[in-house]
Amino acid sequence: MINNLLKNFCLIIFALIAPITLPAGGIQKSLNQNKFSHNRNEIILCSNTFLYSYPEIHAKELLVLDVGTTVSILRYWKVSKSENWIRVELASNKFLGNPNKILKGWIKM
Repeated sequence: MINNLLKNFCLIIFALIAPITLPAGGIQKSLNQNKFSHNRNEIILCSNTFLYSYPEIHAKELLVLDVGTTVSILRYWKVSKSENWIRVELASNKFLGNPNKILKGWIKM
């Protein structure tokens, strides 16, 4: 009888204290503990540049990027010694912006 009472007491104590340390439970982590990616490469264009659909000079031109446009670098692609391409993403508000707007493409460096 006392053995069952002791087991139930320990189980109740564990059930009250253990959820505090679980991610969905009581203790909330501060923002400094989260692992956010801060090494995202961004560039600001210093001249008008075409945004291409794929890394080839004869590819379809999607749009013209104006001077001062900020783009995030997603990937580098080297076609030859003299031809380098960068896959970029335009800065935009994904929740409020037009869902049909072109946000990714290739630029020639």
